[in-house]
Amino acid sequence: MKKCPYTSQRERIVAEAISPVASELRLLDAADLISLLRFELYGNISDLVSSAAELYFHPGTVNFGAGGEYRLEWGGPPEVVLDLEIKPRDVTVYAQLTLTREHAGLEICHVAFHNPLASPDENTRLLRDSLQEARFSHTGVSPHYT
Repeated sequence: MKKCPYTSQRERIVAEAISPVASELRLLDAADLISLLRFELYGNISDLVSSAAELYFHPGTVNFGAGGEYRLEWGGPPEVVLDLEIKPRDVTVYAQLTLTREHAGLEICHVAFHNPLASPDENTRLLRDSLQEARFSHTGVSPHYT
């Protein structure tokens, strides 16, 4: 995605919102996630993402996307990247969630506002408010998410 001046701010908003989901997914064994990706068992990954998300968000808000990838080299730490679709009210965010041993990271690929507002600042506020409304509880950001 071509980065715009609002991308970093929106990535931070989304990352903070889904940090508990990322923390839940980091509890899974990296080898299991890698094998699911390698053998293209996307339904299983979708179930795992849904199970992690259902603890924090309304059903259908955080979903596994179109795929993922992994990096695994001899003697190096594993890294798993999962495509996510995050769908709070009036917004769809396509992102990639990177999971490593020590932390998780998020990169937004595209944000689709269903009914864009007049300014990018208003759209950013809509994103923040929609994510907040989609949560079951208003817990803080996980310390493992950077």
